[in-house]
Amino acid sequence: MEPGGESGCWFLYYAYGSNLLRERLLLRNPSAALCALARLQDFKLEFGHHQGRTSSVWHGGTATIAQSPGDEVWGIVWKMNTCNLSSLDKQEGVEDGIYVPIEVNVHTQAGKVLTCRSYQMKDYVSGPPSPQYKKVICMGAKQNGLPTDYQEKLEAIETNNYAGPVPIMEEIEAAVKAEEINSA
Repeated sequence: MEPGGESGCWFLYYAYGSNLLRERLLLRNPSAALCALARLQDFKLEFGHHQGRTSSVWHGGTATIAQSPGDEVWGIVWKMNTCNLSSLDKQEGVEDGIYVPIEVNVHTQAGKVLTCRSYQMKDYVSGPPSPQYKKVICMGAKQNGLPTDYQEKLEAIETNNYAGPVPIMEEIEAAVKAEEINSA
């Protein structure tokens, strides 16, 4: 036990991109637990290439959030163990300076305000996501029952039509299949 008792052992993480999909997050962070659906006020979802470079994992722009008065982003609050913090930072490219951790206050459907860790891309050039990346976000939104109009907004995102291999997508799809077998 860390000093500070129970609360020192976990943190809340607000996911709005590929980590909306449970299988994607659990690939690297098996102990994460779904806490709530929530919306982030006065931000919008954008896709971009860090310093103009295309993501070598997703072969397209990746999601970030940008301040935008009057807009909102829907996502999921995950409760995570503090010992997973460094693996989450690593997944989000914090060491490489791609994303920076930020603190956001999000509103749950029950009307609670939660303070969460989230990530924002630094120095990016806007660019469309690959169809595979968009698919993971849409699957996650559907899996967690984000509002229908928001799901429709996600479905309408233009992609870059990349058709090559995306190894992480194969990993995720295998995890989704395994999940279906296990819950059948």
